[in-house]
Amino acid sequence: MDDTDPLMSIGAFARRVGLAPSALRFYDDCGVLRPARVDPATGYRGYAPDQEPRAVLVRRLREAGMPLADASVVLDGAREEARAVLEAHATRARETAASAAAAIDEILRALPGGPRPTVARLGGAELASAVRQVAPAAARAAVAQEFPVLGHVLVELARQEVRLVATDRYRLAVRALRPVASEGDPGRVLVDAAELRDLASWAMRMPEVAVEVDQRGARLRGGSAERALAPVDGAFPDYRAVLDALPTARHRIIVDRSALRAAVADAGHDGPLLLRAEGRRLAIGPDAAPPALPAITTGPPVRVAFDPGVLLPALDAGVGPDVLLEISSPTGPVVVRSADQGSFTTLVMPVHDDPGPPRRP
Repeated sequence: MDDTDPLMSIGAFARRVGLAPSALRFYDDCGVLRPARVDPATGYRGYAPDQEPRAVLVRRLREAGMPLADASVVLDGAREEARAVLEAHATRARETAASAAAAIDEILRALPGGPRPTVARLGGAELASAVRQVAPAAARAAVAQEFPVLGHVLVELARQEVRLVATDRYRLAVRALRPVASEGDPGRVLVDAAELRDLASWAMRMPEVAVEVDQRGARLRGGSAERALAPVDGAFPDYRAVLDALPTARHRIIVDRSALRAAVADAGHDGPLLLRAEGRRLAIGPDAAPPALPAITTGPPVRVAFDPGVLLPALDAGVGPDVLLEISSPTGPVVVRSADQGSFTTLVMPVHDDPGPPRRP
């Protein structure tokens, strides 16, 4: 091509879009990215400026590890087909990354000297807030005596996240925290819920707290002070499987959290509390009861009943003026979220309309 040719040479185009010339030749051979023109005499490829977006998209798809067959659907298929291919690839990528991380963690633990101590540094007030939200979901009294592990809070430490989890089988609370810094191998520890609440009061006064877990046990460090944790052995329920198994929500209700809390508290604890959502109203109480709260609802009308003693702590644990209820069915776990805090999630089990014990997950 001469200097008057508006097309770019393969080298110039490769530099512009971030692909190697050899990759451009390969994509030409595969029919994914044809040049605008091929000189019949020399075989030189020329590329037009309007081909840049497609070339950049090809590069990004390949950087994401997408096979060419799937990439072709994203490039040339219908919008919904492209979305389905991208979502499926993202799911596979997450699963592959999780499997690789688990394998590496297992190898690290088997290395001589055992696993490295796990340390995560968190804001003291943030940790205290997470404990306040999660610890009330731990089992008490008879349930804790029958299932001692449920009287504890699971603290999971990973490279990018610290999670606090508690459940009494009728409610599951999960709060995720972003550490200021972390090091060492992933770790987990079970701590008595009452003990953790006491430690949270101490942590509240600290600008920053380090959570440390190693073969000797677990501890919190703040400044020059140190508070030991008393971890216990036990198999905590696989809460991740519960969360992963949640079906897609068919109904969503956003309502004033304080107003709903007051209505639940006024209902007492004598029997199931019925919630009925339709249009822009959330009715509370028996079918004939007139009180209703303004609400934003999506999905068809729905009615679901709760044990007020189980729902009330879930509302108390939230933050912000609104609460979001995500309902897949009147008999499945209901997700209770703070509209202002996506890092905290509670699952609450519904009950039958007639008096009786709450169903277990």
